[in-house]
Amino acid sequence: MLGLAANEPDLTSEERRWRREKRSAWVRLVALVILVINLMVGEHASSILIHANVIIGYGLATLLALGLALARRGPAWLATLFVVIDAVLVVALFHEHLFAPGRTFDHSLTAPTLAIGFLLLTHVALRLKPWFVLLFSGLVIVGWLSLLAVTVAEQPWGETPREHLWPALLAESALAAAFGFSAFVCYLLTRDHNVLLKGAVTSERRRQNLARFFPPNVLAELQTKGLSLNLSRRRATIMFVDLRSFTALSETMPPEDVSELLAEYRQLVTQAVFTYEGTVDKFIGDGVMAVFGQPHAAPDDTARALQCALNLKSSLARWKEARRQSGKPALDAGIGLHVGPVIGGVLQSGSHDEFTVIGDAVNIAERLERLSGTLGATVVVSEAVMLEAPSSETSARWVWKEAAELDGRIGRLRIAYLPRSAEEAA
Repeated sequence: MLGLAANEPDLTSEERRWRREKRSAWVRLVALVILVINLMVGEHASSILIHANVIIGYGLATLLALGLALARRGPAWLATLFVVIDAVLVVALFHEHLFAPGRTFDHSLTAPTLAIGFLLLTHVALRLKPWFVLLFSGLVIVGWLSLLAVTVAEQPWGETPREHLWPALLAESALAAAFGFSAFVCYLLTRDHNVLLKGAVTSERRRQNLARFFPPNVLAELQTKGLSLNLSRRRATIMFVDLRSFTALSETMPPEDVSELLAEYRQLVTQAVFTYEGTVDKFIGDGVMAVFGQPHAAPDDTARALQCALNLKSSLARWKEARRQSGKPALDAGIGLHVGPVIGGVLQSGSHDEFTVIGDAVNIAERLERLSGTLGATVVVSEAVMLEAPSSETSARWVWKEAAELDGRIGRLRIAYLPRSAEEAA
């Protein structure tokens, strides 16, 4: 069971279905063997002749189920059909002897076949479908009690006083109640299992989805502390990264080469952002938007964002050189940073909820990245970023521009940038 469960996520729904059908067919075969052995031993061993027709019929149904499962053939409703066959088998085994000519009511003949009822109940429960448990147990109990009622009302009992039958009837009813209770427990277990499984799957999908955006330490904090991702206002540092001339290059490259280039590039950017405890907000083609200070702010958000940009600048330069030496297309990248108030969290939009940040600070950061191409720069940051991370002025040779114009914006902005070196431009 553990081995099956471990491999389940890697299987398609159709493969999972046939794996369950094979398991079910083999378990049904084991139940048949147990039934025959159970009827062949003990003081009522002769009762196996009474149940010969049922055993043969069930054996054929079992072989059919196993053959279909191994051949991976048959519609989905066959699973329901075999549940009904199992229920009919149990009812027939319990009381087929009542209809044998010349037989009187013998409660003890039910005992050898009672175990098979519980065995097939657990077999149905293994399918982990509460509906199947209800269907199987309902048919068994209704059929069981109905046959008893018909037997008491219609069966000729010879000289046996009818009042002597009531203790046996009550004993049978008690067994039916025990079977019903066991079925109810199986139903609750399968239902709770499905609820827990659905919750676990939902939680894992959420974790995997968040893992695309948050570094491991932030993700662990989200899971353990349950931090809210609802929209709220906060101060954050926004970073945009974009490849130069990617669109024109992608139009002439084979799709698999485009995919390889983007995968390498996104991995570099994501690794750098996560290293400095930032959040990857979204991928936009060859562009990446990252946020520092989301889902909660820290005093050093801007300093970490700037250090991330400088580290990423070097990483992208080495990546470009490695691709160039391998004879692959190599592109420059531009980085833009700005800090300011944003609205961040999960933005609900019908069928597609998106984790993001919005605000003027986002627009400015995007335009600073775009300005890096015009300036021939690798990194462009606003004055606000430099004021919040003053130590970075001595760690890089920044060039200041007093009044930079940004596309689509009124007014000018004081910025600093790092010109692309001759080695980086090669």
